[in-house]
Amino acid sequence: MKKYVLLLMMLVLKFAAQACDACQKQQPKVLRGIAHGTGPDSNWDYVIVWSFVVITVLTLFYSVKWLLKPGEKSQDHIKQFVLIND
Repeated sequence: MKKYVLLLMMLVLKFAAQACDACQKQQPKVLRGIAHGTGPDSNWDYVIVWSFVVITVLTLFYSVKWLLKPGEKSQDHIKQFVLIND
């Protein structure tokens, strides 16, 4: 029974994610078939979206980088005080 419910949910989600014919006609070529509603109002919409994409990718990159190699080697750093102090 669980298999059928899972299969049905996957099919419903697949069809819900695709754009309808009316929406496809309103979208630019890049977004056709994947987005519902009207397309971007102006080129500023693309600038805003791409700037947030760049900010997000940079944030992810530096988060992973500083998580793996923090680089805090100074003896007077607060981390050293916490590690050494008993």
